[in-house]
Amino acid sequence: MDNLRQRVGNISIVALLFVGFIFIFIYNGSFSSSSNQLLQSHKSTNINEAYKDGLETALGKASKGNNKTLIIAFVNKAYVEQDVNDDPITMFDLFLSSFWLGQETRSLIDNLLIVAVDRTAYDRCMFLRLNCFRLETDGVDFEGEKLYMSQDFIMMMWTRTFFLLQVLKRHYNFIFTDSDVMWLRNPFKKLSMKRDEDIQISTDEYNGDPWSENNKINTGFYFVRSNNKTISLFETWYKNKDNSTEKKEQDVLQDLIKGGIFKHLKLKVRFLDTLYFSGFCQDSKDFRVVTTVHANCCRSIIAKVTDLKTTLRDWKQFKKLEVNSTTNIHWSSHKKCLQSWKS
Repeated sequence: MDNLRQRVGNISIVALLFVGFIFIFIYNGSFSSSSNQLLQSHKSTNINEAYKDGLETALGKASKGNNKTLIIAFVNKAYVEQDVNDDPITMFDLFLSSFWLGQETRSLIDNLLIVAVDRTAYDRCMFLRLNCFRLETDGVDFEGEKLYMSQDFIMMMWTRTFFLLQVLKRHYNFIFTDSDVMWLRNPFKKLSMKRDEDIQISTDEYNGDPWSENNKINTGFYFVRSNNKTISLFETWYKNKDNSTEKKEQDVLQDLIKGGIFKHLKLKVRFLDTLYFSGFCQDSKDFRVVTTVHANCCRSIIAKVTDLKTTLRDWKQFKKLEVNSTTNIHWSSHKKCLQSWKS
């Protein structure tokens, strides 16, 4: 009888140990999974908090002496190192050269903040002693060229939109410019400085009316004042990214405009005339007043670099003319960009 009791006791102990082992295994698995999720969430939060903290310093430096207003451009490795047919000139080189060659634009470099989305772009920016900020995006590689409308391209555009929302929330006004925009004159001389104008945005095609929401916008160049209305716009804009598959942020904003977002938020928005803020989609017709030239309507970096070099050459020829010259100069055709859509 005692032996039987002992056997039953031993079996009970073994059973309890087995159940305990199973419980610990399941619990640890669950805990490990939850811990990993928490770790990833915490890691993501830390990244966001870190760049926001560093961001204040970068924004303050770039806007110093300019009433919390600065210029922001994004770059990645493809823009600072792209080898175009063994040509050492990069897109970033052309962008910076335009500030040197433009009229009353050299001093604007002090107010330019370069947001680098990878280490190579950041190192290049620091080497040139510019105002630089390293934007780290966990698990996303933004180094290579992002072809127009590719998934990586769309993701990079949304990353940019979210970043600019953080800038507005810190009460900074800014001109956002793509780095394929040539600055030939100081745009602050041509933009409206009226405080009631919340946004001034470039257009692919200008219809002649600066207040018409039928203008086809381009988010490669725009001026935004920080206020509750513009912050609400950017928040709504960014929230719509998950409901807009296969659409870039520019298309989503255009849809919001058609849906009446500007009127709903009581935003006053000026659409910029391509006579002054032009691009390859619609050339400026007057060299004497053109302010910026954007390599829009173009698919690849190689094509953009080639045609923008020609744009700067045209600009140099114009600058050589006498002040009262009646010589009529025309922009060279954007051959490579036209061809880029065929490849």
